[in-house]
Amino acid sequence: MGRVYHPNYLSYMECGRVELMRGWGFSYAETEKEEECFLPVIEAWVKYKAPAEFDDELEVVTTVTDFSYVRISFAYVVRRLKDDVVCAEGRTVLAGVDLAGEPRRLPENLRNFLETLDLPPEKDRRRRNRIAT
Repeated sequence: MGRVYHPNYLSYMECGRVELMRGWGFSYAETEKEEECFLPVIEAWVKYKAPAEFDDELEVVTTVTDFSYVRISFAYVVRRLKDDVVCAEGRTVLAGVDLAGEPRRLPENLRNFLETLDLPPEKDRRRRNRIAT
């Protein structure tokens, strides 16, 4: 059909998330190896707004919307650059797990960094996220 296949948007969002964390100085690979902390996606949501076609240049804007000791939530906007049209919006929630797949706290250095972000107080973040879903 000449259009981007809908599941590919989740891959674009993953790239946005990985690059955002890399920009902060965190690496998924190092976190997994050194901290034995894995961050699987436990929730994903995408709203498709306009099609992207093959060869369109896309921009993925990724932000953190919430975090706790064991989870981190991201929001995404995928925009077509040629006309500044939003193609998709999305959210994911990742949870920290150990080698056995059991829940574990996010690495302390990551949690400390997240505390420095300009986010609403925790009680307000959670309330807003519940209302939005």
